[in-house]
This record gives sequence, structure tokens and C-alpha cells, in this order.
Amino acid sequence: MRGFLSRLVSGFSLAQASLLCLAAGYASATLQELPMIQATDGEWVLSEGVYEGNFAVSRSLHFRCLPGAVINAGGQGHGLRLRAPDITVRDCEIQNWGRNLTNLDAGIFIERQAAGAVVENVRLSGPGFGVWVDATPNVTLRGNQIQGDVSVRSQDRGNGIHLFAVTGALVEGNEVSQTRDGIYIDTSNNNTLADNFLHDLRYGVHYMYSHDNAVLNNCTLRTRTGYALMQSRNLTVEGNYSEQDQNYGILMNYITYSTLRNNQVVAVKQGGMAGVGVDGAEGKALFVYNSPFNVFERNRFEQSDIGVHLTAGSEDNLVGGNAFIHNRRQVKYVATRLQEWSTNGKGNYWSDYLGWDRNADGIGDVPYEPNDNVDRLLWTYPQARLLMHSPSIDVLRWAQQAFPVVKSPGVRDSAPLMRNTVQHEAQTACRKKGRGK
Repeated sequence: MRGFLSRLVSGFSLAQASLLCLAAGYASATLQELPMIQATDGEWVLSEGVYEGNFAVSRSLHFRCLPGAVINAGGQGHGLRLRAPDITVRDCEIQNWGRNLTNLDAGIFIERQAAGAVVENVRLSGPGFGVWVDATPNVTLRGNQIQGDVSVRSQDRGNGIHLFAVTGALVEGNEVSQTRDGIYIDTSNNNTLADNFLHDLRYGVHYMYSHDNAVLNNCTLRTRTGYALMQSRNLTVEGNYSEQDQNYGILMNYITYSTLRNNQVVAVKQGGMAGVGVDGAEGKALFVYNSPFNVFERNRFEQSDIGVHLTAGSEDNLVGGNAFIHNRRQVKYVATRLQEWSTNGKGNYWSDYLGWDRNADGIGDVPYEPNDNVDRLLWTYPQARLLMHSPSIDVLRWAQQAFPVVKSPGVRDSAPLMRNTVQHEAQTACRKKGRGK
């Protein structure tokens, strides 16, 4: 292959052929040149063929690959490194890069000096990271397809897209599957993730220590957690969809001053190992842990084991206009303060609400209280479920209604909605993306 490359290079001028260089990923430390042709529109073009090795772009340019052009990294190192500002890479296929996660082996590794890089419509398949963005500002990743190596254990694969200390990135319209996490954002602020399709992964979107980010109109399917948002603030999470994820649709761990709006979570299933369910791993459409001062509005949580699980100081949130539909348990609240879930005289829609509306204003006349002392007893002592339909449970429920003084604090919706008005188009769009997947 190297002799073939040398013969190809000899047919071009030095200026034409020296833009894409082979890094010292093989035994030889000599950089070999890869042929590039300058097209009439000013773009550089990589011709059809299989190019074996580890390559780097070290000059600002736009280049695209013609059909049949494949970069094969030979199972080691990076497939392609971007080392200069304002590089655009389009329509390429990169495969078989390394799997050493300590060395950050990636299909495309974008170095911090490569500001303004654009990676578009690139197909990547390999065991390590798909695209690693290393503290590079203003990067655009658009319309790429990234697939991991299913022969490698899930926890030993790289993430599909990994942003580290990045600002101003736009990650949109990508499809990621069979990697560890779909998109991992670490210590990265002021970025946008939009319209990505993330399926068959551990986490679809995974945030850590990242602030002032937008997560818009993404779709997760068959992950072990759709959206894992952790240790971050000022997030805008809007228009996203989760279906058939395990354990959690949306997980919030120490998220503050953030807004979740117009999201839809459907059919979150209990997690398990080898087909055996794990105790306490009920499928939670929304899990909120130690996350105060957030806004939840116009979200749909439906057909899951638990609609929302709220615990560990997750208080002082504004919750209104949401729909909780046909969840086995609508709310699990573990704390000691009363939580009012209505705002400005408008609460949420609950599919199991049994109240009435005598003045026909669309607001229930009786507050909705999803949990009582019996629920808390069953959470504390799960074995008590054996008595669920016994006279003793009926007596306990009657006593707490007759003597409210013994009632424990919990969630209260003082203005429950009589009709569901939360309708989203996210489900149709997500299923269209996932057709045939």
C-alpha cells in the first residue's frame, strides 16, 4: 500500500500532495504523503481507494472524500487528526482505529488548535472514541454516522462523540449507536446538542460539570439511560424524546437553575442483568436527585414503572403543565417537606386523577396527592406488599384520611388539569429517524 501511495504522490505537485500527512503510527517514523487533488471549486478531494495508516491534516483547508475513499487506521491510534484552524472534512469513511482509551484513540481527534473545525457527513466505525474534541472552540459536528464495535464490551468502548473543555460547539443531526455513551460532555460550556439520534448505548447524552448548554430535539432509543445530566447548571433541555430506555429516561443529579420543557419520555423499563430484573431499578421516566431550583413544564412522562422519582433535597422546583400518563406509579417522593406542584393556579394532568370539575374551568376541584403513608411504608419495607389488599392496609388508608394530622409530607397538586393538553411531535420525528433500527 505504501508503494502504491508513493506512485500516486509522484503524479501531483508538492503543494497538492502535502496537505494530508501520515502520522508515525506504524513502525516507520517518516511521514508519508497522501494524494489530494485540488478541485475547481477550491476544495481538496481524496480519491477512491483504501488508505491505510494514521493521518493528520496540518493546514487550514476544506476537503471531501469521493465515494469509495476509506481511511483504515489498522487497529491502532487515531484515524485522522485535525491540527490547524478552519479545517472542514466531508463525506469520508474512517474505520478500524485503535481501542486504547487511555491514549484517547479516536476515529477523528480534533486538537485544541483546530478552532472552527467542521466534520460533516462522515461515517465512522471502530472500537475507541468516534470523535474526540480536545478543548477546541467553535467546532461543528453535523450529520455523521458513528458506530462502535459490538465485539468489545460496552464499558470498554469509547464514546461516540466526546467534548472535553469545549466551548461554542454545535453537534447536530448525528446518529450514534453501539458505542459506550452517545454524546459525552465534560467541563464544556455554551454548546448546543440538537436533532441527534442516539440508540443502543449506555447513556444517550451524558453531561458532567458543564454549564449553559442546550439539549434540543434529540432522540434516544434502547439506552440504559436516555439523558444523564450531572453536576451542571443553566441547562436548557427542550423537545427531546426517550423511548424504551432502561432505568431512566431523564436522570438529574445535582442539576440547578435549569429548564426542562416539551420533553417526552415513553416506556422506560426496569434494568436488569441477563434478563433478571434488579431490585430498586424500576424504570423511571424522570429521576431527580439533589436538584433544586429548576423548571419543569409541558413534559410528558408515560407508560413507565415510575413517572417521576424525587429525592435527596430536590425541592424548590417549579412544576406545572406536565402530563403523567399511565405510569404504574405516578410519583415516588422521598423527603420530608410538602412539595406544591402547581404554578399560577395551574397544575399538571394525571391520568389516574379521580376528582371532579363542577364549574367546568378545566381545573380539578380536589387536590391530587399521589403518595400517602401506605406508599411510604411500602418503600421502606418492600415485603409489606404481601399485605397490599388486606384489611390492615384499608384501615391505614382510612385512618390517614380521617385524621390528617398523621399524614406525611409529599407532593400535592392543588390545581390538577382535567384534560391532557401536552401533545408533542417528537415521537413521530424520532420514530422516523429510527425506522428500521
